[in-house]
Amino acid sequence: MNASRTRWAPRGLFAALCCAALCCATFGAHAEPYLAVQLGLKCGQCHVNPTGGGLRTAFGDVIAQTVLPAEHLASPTDNWTGQLGPYLRAGGDLRFDASLTQVPHANSVQQFQMEQTRVYLEADVIPNRLLAYVDEQVAPGGALNREAYLLYWSATHDWNVKAGHMYLPFGLRLQDQSAYVLTATGINMTTPDQGVELGWERGHWDAQLAVSNGTAGGAVTGNGKQYSTQLAFVESRWRVGVAANRNAQSAGAKSAYGIFGGLRTGPVSWLAQAEITDDQSILHGQGRQLATLLEANWLIARGNNLKITEEFLNPNRDVPNGEQTRWSLVYELTPIQFVQIRGGLRWNDGIPQDDSEHQRLYFVELHGYF
Repeated sequence: MNASRTRWAPRGLFAALCCAALCCATFGAHAEPYLAVQLGLKCGQCHVNPTGGGLRTAFGDVIAQTVLPAEHLASPTDNWTGQLGPYLRAGGDLRFDASLTQVPHANSVQQFQMEQTRVYLEADVIPNRLLAYVDEQVAPGGALNREAYLLYWSATHDWNVKAGHMYLPFGLRLQDQSAYVLTATGINMTTPDQGVELGWERGHWDAQLAVSNGTAGGAVTGNGKQYSTQLAFVESRWRVGVAANRNAQSAGAKSAYGIFGGLRTGPVSWLAQAEITDDQSILHGQGRQLATLLEANWLIARGNNLKITEEFLNPNRDVPNGEQTRWSLVYELTPIQFVQIRGGLRWNDGIPQDDSEHQRLYFVELHGYF
């Protein structure tokens, strides 16, 4: 959730709207890593991007409409697969939320917000071998390109080459871009970069190596480059992977190393990631960080998911007593295909004398996808 908030409307009206939104349905999930763990699939089976995120494959569209919702509403046509013609497919995501943010000794902040609207387009230039892909954020604000690349697959589909503007491979591709394990490395879905990526898939193995400018899509001012790689082993009930990144810029190199994985135990799907970073562009060794995430997703019933997340961040490993801990509790309901309702709360625990590190966030989100 976005931490920047502006004030509006009385608290009573806000609370009533939140309650109404939560009660307007019966209770699910959408494309996140825990779903791959829950279903025993690789990310590339449900997404056009082999490393996950963005447009779903035709298989992913069918899963999203028939397996995830509490109820599948019949329609006069077959399941939506985004097919616009023999060579074009489209899709999209819309997220709108209402939130209440509380910080000790400060006024509460309440807001309605269009979190994001994304449109995806895939052109199968040579079916199953060569495609062009665009991920465009159209709201809020003006248009903002997130991904635009060409993807070439080998005839056996065990390796691929991607070139263009893309998300970099490093660990879990979470929906929440403010997660500590994403902000500590700076590698997330808000910081795509321009470069090339080589992917390899064979049996249970999955690997990527990317070389990019290292400027998150910005102007290049030197000859330094960013190298990102990860290797994962995926079983039907569990998976484990390692990742590394080094961004050699003139201001100082930044390196990151991580381990991540998932495990399914009955109706509960677990995610975990731990990483260390060393940003030499920050003086006096203050760029040495440690971040971890542990998440449990309980499939209470079809279309009903309870998510509990614990995060830890040590923003400077050389300084004691600066650690931050954050907990999140989120209920996700997918009542019918194309619609998800998420409601939850998040609370931070950090340095006692810093009020900003004891924030409480309450939110309800409407997510539409197609």
